[in-house]
Amino acid sequence: MRERLLSQGVRLIGGAMLAASLAGCAVFGNGDASLPANAPRVIGPELEKDRDHQRLLAAFGGEVRAPQLQRLLTDVTNRLVMATDRPDEAYQVAILNSPVVNAFALPNGRLYVTRGLLALANDSAEVAAVLSHEIAHVTLRHASQRNEMQARSTLIKRVTENVLNDAAQAAVVQNQSRSSLASFSRSQELEADRMGVRVLARAGFDPYGASRFLTALGRSGSGGPATDAAGADMMASHPSTNERTSLALQAARRVSAPGIGEADRAAYLFALDGIAFGDDPADGVVKGRRFVHARLGVAFEAPEGFTLENTSQAVLGSSQDGARRLLFDAADTPSGQSLEDVLRSTWNDTIEPGSLTTTTIKGLPVATASSTGKEWLFRLSAIRIGNTTYRLIMAVRNGTGDLEGMFQRTLNTVRQVHSDEARMIRPLTLQMVTAQPGDTAQRLAERMPVDRALERFLLINGLEKNGPLKPGERYKVIVE
Repeated sequence: MRERLLSQGVRLIGGAMLAASLAGCAVFGNGDASLPANAPRVIGPELEKDRDHQRLLAAFGGEVRAPQLQRLLTDVTNRLVMATDRPDEAYQVAILNSPVVNAFALPNGRLYVTRGLLALANDSAEVAAVLSHEIAHVTLRHASQRNEMQARSTLIKRVTENVLNDAAQAAVVQNQSRSSLASFSRSQELEADRMGVRVLARAGFDPYGASRFLTALGRSGSGGPATDAAGADMMASHPSTNERTSLALQAARRVSAPGIGEADRAAYLFALDGIAFGDDPADGVVKGRRFVHARLGVAFEAPEGFTLENTSQAVLGSSQDGARRLLFDAADTPSGQSLEDVLRSTWNDTIEPGSLTTTTIKGLPVATASSTGKEWLFRLSAIRIGNTTYRLIMAVRNGTGDLEGMFQRTLNTVRQVHSDEARMIRPLTLQMVTAQPGDTAQRLAERMPVDRALERFLLINGLEKNGPLKPGERYKVIVE
């Protein structure tokens, strides 16, 4: 719990819930190709019984039904496949109901893109670049190669540790294996980028769509490892977004001059019109500093200066400098467990003696406690609403703020959401609007009921700050 609070983790997008046949990554992923190298794949009804497929759908909120967009993605995929060296292979693409920016491929030819990724793309060439990258991973059998390398490393470690009885050397081997696997995966990503750009151009799409999308990805903060080489994690499985963007641009220049190839922005935006944007209200909604979960019937408001993120396991919050943080989640507790025992059993650090107390807030039973770490001070609470127990945990770095006042003010905002209010929570969608003479990014952004509206408008439309709008051009806006 404490590690998750301090690390400010992002939404889980795969993890242990998926079997070895899926290796997901922020935006571009690859599947575990356990098939023989020359075996064509045929996708049939049996795919719906595939465990990894079902687990993936469950992890990402199910499949979005968007007929127009689905037809466009299917047409794009078919064009790309015909331009590969394996045009006989079958692929299907599904849209996942998740606001995160992500894409995956399974070895049996099932491709996945999230609606968050589709919202970030701005033309058919950009989304074709994503799909082409995923198809390249499968065509190149990357995950199969990675699994073979992983198996060899594991075998060497076992021989070193068990046969030679040398635990120290085994640890060295394991660290070397991790570094090798990370490097291997990074080289796979770049190889898939290069092949993806070539196939993109061969299929008649604008090959510069790959670098455009990677640029948007870097701006969105969803690009995986650090976006500059100096900050990149040596164990990261992906190269930096800046590196990928630069190499994708080089690959595009080798195959085509700018302006050659189809982008088809108009058709893409027409198909995208009306798709859901952001959090699904069924999973809770962040609006500014407020979080409301209609299905669970709970809400709270973060302190001034906090930014909230609704992840799959908890609502995470942080001040701009990272010195103040919060976590709010539902605790999985045994029936009849007291709120005091909830805190004792779910907080793995020492609770300060005498700090554990019980009270009521707005008629809700609450237990609170304190904990002190080396660099952080913590205030903990467990709140019971109906049969569900929630935890609100707040932390400040030593000497950086009034933890007690901030904690009490936030705890006092936790409340039950009744059915009438729940029915008023409307999902956000993307709507396409045509820019009129005199329209600016600021003017269109003012229509959007979201925080940092101008920043988001620029991001989802691939625009630079202060860049002019083109009268008659269509742009995305977020509406209720």
